Amino acid sequence: MLKRLLIFGALLLSLMPLSAQQKTYKEKQNYKNWVKLAPKFEDDFFKTEEAVRIGDNVLLYQLESGGWPKNIFMPAELSKEDIKKVKQAKKNVGESTIDNNATTTEIHYLSRLYLATGVDKYKDAAVAGIRYLLSGQYENGGWPQFWPRAEGYYTHITYNDNAMVNLLNLLREIYEKKTPYTFVSEEVCKDARKAFDKGIECILNTQIKKDGKLMVWCAQHDEVTLLPAKARAYELPSFSGSESYGIVKLLMSLPNPSQRIIDAIEGAVAWFEASKIEGIGYQFFTNEEGKKDYRMIPCPEGEKCRPLWARFYTLEDNRPFFCGRDGVMKFDVSEIEYERRTGYSWYNGNGEKLQRDYQKWKKKMSK
Repeated sequence: MLKRLLIFGALLLSLMPLSAQQKTYKEKQNYKNWVKLAPKFEDDFFKTEEAVRIGDNVLLYQLESGGWPKNIFMPAELSKEDIKKVKQAKKNVGESTIDNNATTTEIHYLSRLYLATGVDKYKDAAVAGIRYLLSGQYENGGWPQFWPRAEGYYTHITYNDNAMVNLLNLLREIYEKKTPYTFVSEEVCKDARKAFDKGIECILNTQIKKDGKLMVWCAQHDEVTLLPAKARAYELPSFSGSESYGIVKLLMSLPNPSQRIIDAIEGAVAWFEASKIEGIGYQFFTNEEGKKDYRMIPCPEGEKCRPLWARFYTLEDNRPFFCGRDGVMKFDVSEIEYERRTGYSWYNGNGEKLQRDYQKWKKKMSK
């Protein structure tokens, strides 16, 4: 329900007059508001002084690596002291990332701003960002969450929150020279195409196989062994019922798929069908501390709940599980702490969307 409300809210914002959009994002200074709205701004917006002001902020936050840090509200009005602090922090290139839609959002914004203004500094920064993305790819075709960083789970191949899928979709738009990337050189487009193809190969190579059957993916995979890997304490090796949806959707978008790609899609779709959770739904309530909370309960008699998928399933027996910051696997979302229970998406309806996408793909393939 929350996800649907966010989508509906984003749609309303995209239909608002330009001045209303600007007022909305200024009132809600949250990076999530920035990464959702930035791709939705109308073309006319990029001809305004406000678009240029934001673009200059984007340039300010760009790190020496060519990438950007995450969780920055780019439209913020910065004081001289703010600007000074940002410039001092820019030396920490280890904060460059593709997590939380960072870097891909800024590249897209600057590219649109360049087309509207013709100012070279925006083009140059966008190209530097693209080259940053290309620089981070492993030889096996995957990307880490942060680079350059040489330690921790940040080095794992990262599907988490669709980071690598978002990156690959951007590279495809670049090498296909879709607007706003019409200015990108043939050399960079060629490199983007090569990186995209290697990324698809990595996806195929990391798909988990169990008992001879292709399944889905973990949210992150070891960059050396390609096996499912642990990230944060509550992100254990697993089958992902969340990130795998975006991966399959990407594979289904490929023209003239090879038999290997077809097999990967079919295996993943079969896993989603076998892993759906039926007969339960959300019950929202106010807990003893007066906070909004929820629990999962059986569907009321006579009603039919829509199927759900857990974010994580055990690799051993495909059992939905949940995990708090203590790193202990639980099998009831109510057993983990409030902060993690309400601060993370533990259930989703991705499998239902995937089935619709799959039917369209099958129809297209049969022609």
